[in-house]
Parts: sequence; structure tokens; C-alpha cells
Amino acid sequence: MNRKLRMGMVGGGIGSFIGPVHRKAAGIDGEIELVCGAFSILPEESIATGAALYLDPSRVYTTFQEMMEKEKKMPADKRIDFVSVVTPNHVHFAPTKLALESGFHVIVEKPIAFSLKEANTLKKLVEKTGLVLALTHTYTGYPMVKEARELIRSGKLGAIRKVYVEYPQGWLSKALEKTGNMQASWRTDPKQSGMGGAIGDIGTHAANLAEYVTGGKITEVCALLNTVVEGRRLDDDTSMLLRFNNGATGVLIATQVAAGEENNLNIRVYGEKGGLEWKQEEPNTLIMKWLDRPKEVVRAGWTYLSAEAKNFIRTPPGHPEGYLEAFANIYRAFTKAVRDYKPGKKVDPAKYDFPDVNDGVHGMAFVETVVKSAGSNKKWIQLK
Repeated sequence: MNRKLRMGMVGGGIGSFIGPVHRKAAGIDGEIELVCGAFSILPEESIATGAALYLDPSRVYTTFQEMMEKEKKMPADKRIDFVSVVTPNHVHFAPTKLALESGFHVIVEKPIAFSLKEANTLKKLVEKTGLVLALTHTYTGYPMVKEARELIRSGKLGAIRKVYVEYPQGWLSKALEKTGNMQASWRTDPKQSGMGGAIGDIGTHAANLAEYVTGGKITEVCALLNTVVEGRRLDDDTSMLLRFNNGATGVLIATQVAAGEENNLNIRVYGEKGGLEWKQEEPNTLIMKWLDRPKEVVRAGWTYLSAEAKNFIRTPPGHPEGYLEAFANIYRAFTKAVRDYKPGKKVDPAKYDFPDVNDGVHGMAFVETVVKSAGSNKKWIQLK
């Protein structure tokens, strides 16, 4: 396929935060071009967004259903290759399902769906069609997260014993949803966000990061969900104990009421030989801690890094790469998988290193289990 991949977008209209992030990330490597979209449930907003993006007016749609129907009828040298779904949580499932049914690959914001039932429906559809689906668990895209994963996978830390993962934010310390803030409004509305507030929005990122880096799966949780801001309908603060299938135990904290915090996602992992520490606010640095020698500071861009990390680095040492580049790394891996796709032949996401439909199903199971645990008197609830 000697051309750019053609992308259609659902959501991401004027005023959106995540839509422009996706568009920038998709464009970083020059492998993708946005050719069409249904950018809003408001027809005039979708049309205005398309105009602002200099798209062909005939390919700016007022509904995602119209987009799928018209795009799949186009000649092969014109129609889209994949759909990027960047809507609020409650509108992830329907366009993703329709895109797969229409023969298009999909990259979708997390959570993959509104419920575990919907997530499992998408999993069955991916298995049936063989199409590529990527889930934007952004933080797995950082090169030093990949380096941490490879160090653990290679046995450098020995058997993993303890995991601490935190995602503190402070932006919802006040009831912004009552001030007209669009991002706060949908995230705190159970009809749009789902059964989880902070746990669904950022707690799933923390859980996914812990599993990605350690290679283990969370099997049991003992959780507390808390709503700090008066009148808020969903949790804005959560903490829990974790058990992993590799014998490790852990602690997860996700809060949006830690006043003064920005996006301080961080993880510490300890094995029998040593530990490591990574922080998203200093993403190009990985701290290694050893039982029998001094700490090491590992930095992005150097030749001593693993191939797994170097494959996703774009600049020399000392030139910072951050959130947009991490996002772009998921698009990079997804793009390679789409280019390699052959009808009737299954694509293995692990080969390309991007979160897939199984991560989406597991994430929804995690949220439902945490909510169940928080409402139960039982100490441990098994994650299925």
C-alpha cells in the first residue's frame, strides 16, 4: 500500500479536547490523512468543523451512520481505511460497531464501550471480521514505559513483588460541571460517562499501565470509591488494593480532587532484585533502584535502550518527547497493523504493541469489579 492511510473521524468537533489531540497524533508520522468526518451530533457544528479542517464538504457528514453508509460505497481508491472514534464514553460503542460491520478498521478512545456487555459484543465482532481495533490507552505509548516493560520482561528485576500506581489530578476539586465546563459535565454524568467517574476516566489508565509494565493481570480488588465534591453523581476519588496473577500485590490510587496536581500519573514496581520508577510529568526518565548498587537514571534516546523502546523514539537524547508523541506511537503501531492486514488472516496486536479489544474488555471488567467491590462488605472481589 504505497500511500497514506485515509482516516474518518467520529466526534472531535469544535470545543473538543481529545479530537484535536488525535488529529495531531495521527499526523506526526505523515502516514495518515483525515479525509472525512461526522464531528458532532449538531449538524451545523460538524459542518463548521469540517470547514475549519479544509475537508471536502461532500465528505463532512451530519451523522456517523451517514458517514459509514456513504464511505463504504465509495471506490477503493477513495474510501476511508479506518475510523477514529473520539466521542464521549456513551457514544463509543455504536460507531465502533457500525464501522467494523462496514468493513473499516477502528481506533477508539477508552473506555471501549459503556458496559462490559457492549465491550464483549465488540470483541466478538473483531474476532468475526478479523479487522484491526486499537484502544488509545495513551500512556503505554511512552518509550520509557516500553523500556520499563522490557526490563521487567527480561528478568532484570527478578520476580515482581509489589506495584504502586497513582493517577492524581486536581482539576475537579470544585464542581466545574455546574459552571458549563463541557469536559467536566460529561465526565461526571453517569448517562454519558458510565458507572465510574474517576475510576473510569483515569483509574483505568492506571490499571492498564500497571498491567502493561509488569506483564501481570489484576485478578482481585479491594476498593473504596469516594465522592468528595458535594452533589457530584459519580466518584471523584478512589483507592484500592490489588492482587495480580503473578503473585504480586499492589496499590492503586486515582483521584481528581488532589488540589494542585496536574496529570501526575506515576508507577513504582519492585522485584526481588530491584525496582523502577516512572512519572508521566517527567516521561523521558526512568529510575532504576537496585538492592546491591546505586540508583541508575535511564534516559530516552540513548543507544543502550532496548529495541522495543528505540522503535518508538523520534529524537536524539535531550529533546523531549511527550503526550502527543505517546499518542502518535499508538497510531504508528496501529498503522503498521492496518498496512499488514490481509482479509482472512488474523492480526496479532502483540506483534505491533498497541492496546486492543481485549484490553478494552478487561478495562470494562475492571471498572465493574471496582464498583462492585466498593459497594460490598466482602474484602476481595474477583475480576473476571
